[in-house]
Amino acid sequence: QVQLVESGGGLVQAGRSLRLSCAASGSTSGTFAINDIGWYRQASGKQRELVALISSGGTTNYADSVKGRFTISRDNAKNKVYLQMKSLSTEETAVYYCYADYEYTVVHGAEQAQRYLDVWGQGTLVTVSL
Repeated sequence: QVQLVESGGGLVQAGRSLRLSCAASGSTSGTFAINDIGWYRQASGKQRELVALISSGGTTNYADSVKGRFTISRDNAKNKVYLQMKSLSTEETAVYYCYADYEYTVVHGAEQAQRYLDVWGQGTLVTVSL
């Protein structure tokens, strides 16, 4: 019902910055409201880990390793979330996945059907070179 599409990944030199974007879209049959949305990453041979999350109220949660360098923000009107990454190091090389949990509502006349779901994007590769 909801899809997440990431963009902005690519090759970047160490010490530089990169901005990732994620756009959420829903089907025409219902409406959705995103609660938490953010970013995870997975490096080759490693587990997927939380990078940053932001709630519907604007509360943020960052991994310790990125605090002070990464900034997450969201535009509710556009259903988008962004990750501004600064002072990148080779340790940030990974596939970055957008994540969201949301409520999806379908209206049939006077009745409503609600579902609480989560969704992952396909990921965007960030490669930090020396």
